[in-house]
Amino acid sequence: MSFLAELNELNYVPKAEEVIQSLRVPEKNGDGYKLMLTTSKIRNLLSMITDIYNTVSMRLDEKLDNDILGRIQYLKMRFAYEAGRDNTQAVRKFVEKAEIFKHIDEIQTSRSQLLIFCRYMEALVAYHKFYGGRD
Repeated sequence: MSFLAELNELNYVPKAEEVIQSLRVPEKNGDGYKLMLTTSKIRNLLSMITDIYNTVSMRLDEKLDNDILGRIQYLKMRFAYEAGRDNTQAVRKFVEKAEIFKHIDEIQTSRSQLLIFCRYMEALVAYHKFYGGRD
C-alpha cells in the first residue's frame, strides 16, 4: 500500500498498521522489535483529536465551520510542536511516516474527511499498542 493515498473508509486501517510496522526497530539483544514512540505521546495527540471528533460527530452539516477549522489548524501546530520538542525524534518520525500534515490538509472543509482522519488516528494508536508500544 502506498503511503501517498488519500485516506478513505477502505484504506485507513491497513495504512495505520503499515505505518506502525514501519516504525518498529530491532531490540538491542536481537530478541524482537520495539517502538520508540511512547503510548503516552501518541495518546496525548489522540486526545486532542477526540475532542474535535466528539463535537463534529454530533453535527450533520458536511461543511465544517470556522471554529472547527481553527481547531484543526491548532491541532496541526500541536503536532509540529510535539515533533519538534521530542529529543528522540520518535514523534517526528511518526508524524512523517503517518503523513499527519498531509492528511490534515486533505480535510479542507469536509466533515467526512475529518471523521476518517480521526478514525485513522485511533487505528494508529490501536496498532501501536498491538505491536508493543511502550508506556
